[in-house]
Amino acid sequence: SVLAQASAGLQTPGYRPRRAREMMSIGKPEVSQDSEAFKTRPFVDGAKTLIGGQVKPWAGISEIFSPIYCQETGDRICIGRQATMSPKEAMEAVQAASKAWDLGRGEWPQRTLQQRISAVEKLVSKLKEKRMEIAKVLQWEICKNDADSVKEFDRTMDFVSALIDTARKLNSGGAICQEGIHAILKRSPMGVMMNLGPSNYPFNETYATLIPAILMGNSIVMKVPNTGGLAHFLTMEAYAECFPPGVVNFISGRGRDTMPPCMESGLVDMFAFIGSSKAADALVKAHPQPHRLKNLLSLDAKNLAIVLPDADLDIAVKECVAGSTSFNGQRCTAIKLIMVHSSIVDKFNEKFCQAISTLSVGLPFGKNNITPLACSSTALMKTLTEDAKCKGAKVLNEAAGGGHLDRSLFAPAVLYPVTAEMQLWTAEQFGPVVPIAPFDRLEQPIEWLRKMPFGQQTSIFTSNQAAPSVELSQLLDMCALSTCRVNLNAQCQRGPDMYPFAGRRSSAMGTISVEEVLRAVSVETMVASKSLEVMNRACTSSNVFATL
Repeated sequence: SVLAQASAGLQTPGYRPRRAREMMSIGKPEVSQDSEAFKTRPFVDGAKTLIGGQVKPWAGISEIFSPIYCQETGDRICIGRQATMSPKEAMEAVQAASKAWDLGRGEWPQRTLQQRISAVEKLVSKLKEKRMEIAKVLQWEICKNDADSVKEFDRTMDFVSALIDTARKLNSGGAICQEGIHAILKRSPMGVMMNLGPSNYPFNETYATLIPAILMGNSIVMKVPNTGGLAHFLTMEAYAECFPPGVVNFISGRGRDTMPPCMESGLVDMFAFIGSSKAADALVKAHPQPHRLKNLLSLDAKNLAIVLPDADLDIAVKECVAGSTSFNGQRCTAIKLIMVHSSIVDKFNEKFCQAISTLSVGLPFGKNNITPLACSSTALMKTLTEDAKCKGAKVLNEAAGGGHLDRSLFAPAVLYPVTAEMQLWTAEQFGPVVPIAPFDRLEQPIEWLRKMPFGQQTSIFTSNQAAPSVELSQLLDMCALSTCRVNLNAQCQRGPDMYPFAGRRSSAMGTISVEEVLRAVSVETMVASKSLEVMNRACTSSNVFATL
């Protein structure tokens, strides 16, 4: 086997890293008051609420600060404020959503799919008017660079367009007949959705469940994330104008204060959540009837990359660098541990560190690869790095600036060899710390997969010209039965959006894709009769069974 041949030529144990040929370009997470960036910074006034179709001013607020600092004062820059709601107002929001649903008798669930599509298309038109404003807020609040901040908005709009097309197809079927029973099958709404989006993709990931639920006729209570949520306050008036009262309601403030009462009310029928499994468990348990709560959860992940001895190292390095450092590694789909066969690990590490050294670290204005952390903390990155160093790992790229910390900036640190005693072996770092571990036998990465409580994705790197191999097929099968997506010679990632995004164990519940998410936020409903004439006559003016 390839592994056996490679093992025969193992290099001498103990890696001595060469001095990095290049230093990373590392800037500071600060701007001058005289700079154009500072002068044109956004300020979002989120001292308002949207409940029951009305946008109203709100007195209790929290100031929102960017991870970017003012050079002259040394302080983080204030870029807006948002309403801090109490449990009382949170309950008003969920009650407004429940009233709009009215057990299916509300105006919105009674509309035809085409009527709901028209309202969503009107919303999209209004949102596109705010494209650059939303992108700029994302850039300042969570520090996405020029390309990524605009891409998040554009990808979201493309996703909504695909949802509309797919919803039409799902509900386009006419009458069918089986065993003398005529029937019409349609998708219908389920009720009230509690929607909690993340801080790292606050626009795209929130809309991935929010818009499907609206399209299918549900009413929504959206919890604005405390980090990354300012962009949503720019959209309140558009939602109030496009939908009947109570169809979309916003909650902002401390989730621990506002979310439990809403769940305890029993008024929530669906729970869409992106975050930690611990937080999800607590909220699901708060529901008085958790068995009827439809959950759509995207949770923790610790995605593994396995580099086999026959891998094309240039491809493996390129994909692993992108997979572990894109948006600072603040992605659930990021590669969070790399296992490399011992026969090639020294060459891999050298090439990997050289590639890391070409990354630019600095402000999000432009093309910098690594920007200030907003969804994780530099303190955590430092803690994980020091823990690994104390237990025998080295920062291979330290001479090139790896592990450099400056307030909210943390330059990517490549740690090797990472072992089971270190926190990085199992912890989801959610940041630019890259742990690398050697392996001699395939049983080692397989055993790691078996023991992990998470199961989102894996990446396998092998030769593009390799002959069929029983060994590779066995590894592929083990990865497929431990995770929900296996990437061959490619980084872990989400998309294209037509593909399913799911996870095993504590990584997810439910599947998100353009089609699957529409099914997840609706239920199949049918009308049946032995007489086609009677059924057609009954459905003549029906909104639920209307033909598009």
